[in-house]
Amino acid sequence: MTVEIEIAGAVGGFTYDVTLSAGDELLVLYGHSGAGKTVTLRAVAGLERPQRGRIAIADTVVFDAARGIALPPQARRAGYVVQDAALFPHLDVRHNVLIGVERSAEAQRRWADLRALLRIEDLDDRRPHQLSGGQQQRVALARALVRPTHVLLLDEPFSALDEALREGLRSELVRLHRELALPILFVTHDLREAHLLADRIAVIDGGRILQLDTRDRVFRRPLSRRVAELTGVRNLWPGTADGRDVVVAGLPLRLPDDSRLNGPVDVGIRSERCNLRRLHPDGDLPENCFVAGVVEDLAFGNTHTLVLEPEAAGPRVLVEVAARPYEVLRVADVHRWVVELPADDLQIMRRLP
Repeated sequence: MTVEIEIAGAVGGFTYDVTLSAGDELLVLYGHSGAGKTVTLRAVAGLERPQRGRIAIADTVVFDAARGIALPPQARRAGYVVQDAALFPHLDVRHNVLIGVERSAEAQRRWADLRALLRIEDLDDRRPHQLSGGQQQRVALARALVRPTHVLLLDEPFSALDEALREGLRSELVRLHRELALPILFVTHDLREAHLLADRIAVIDGGRILQLDTRDRVFRRPLSRRVAELTGVRNLWPGTADGRDVVVAGLPLRLPDDSRLNGPVDVGIRSERCNLRRLHPDGDLPENCFVAGVVEDLAFGNTHTLVLEPEAAGPRVLVEVAARPYEVLRVADVHRWVVELPADDLQIMRRLP
């Protein structure tokens, strides 16, 4: 099954322009609040009517502004789950799931399968107030899937839950996706959640898709400085490129083999990809290395983030070190380091005007 989206227009004071397609995959729509993620899902579900564009679900055109097609939500075969499970408080689990389709033999069969698939077999007679947050979201998923569903739309469904519940439900969702084999569009502004769940990620900002690619490509090879910022790259510097070389703050650096840019660029590297080398700072240094001193050491959980200032040429850099290497390297006792920015981990982006 596939979903194809090409929509544009305005909702209130918000302007958007989104084009994407998804097959049997978990596609994460990632960006800050107000970026346009929820508008996209609501348009697919039939809860928003775009000014322009076309939406097709499993080869059925459910919206086409030019042709005047706009199927109602119940005719789109799109399951939609939001942050608030929105269960009816006076109904038990079974009736919450089957509301509106109680007489459908197919729905009854699907309910029997979903009880096992979502691990809610023992909850039939419970009311929503008797359920945990995770159980409520499982019931909401069952309600979205008990009808024939060709795409599942999830709008930050776990954001109101504590981290332990969220971790469990993320694993459940990955398992559910393998079982169902249908497109899932998952909205989140949580970077870690996007990384854990996505087959592909659409980075959305200001109502537009800045990058749509595999998870690893988005995180390792952002197309622009803005994508790098949104995906947590904390080391970003202006530079001047010449093929496979770039100069950053007076320091020549070798770039990845596939880099072929020239002129003004932005250069980035994730803080966890920077290396501290146990080399003598006053000796000959390998490629992409420079000497810097620790000016800040910020501990957070099982990691330390070091802020290092270059002694000569080179950029100010943030280096993330896990607790065990931090102890083994005796980082707390050493204030002068050789910092390596590995070529394969450098991100080079054409600088936009």
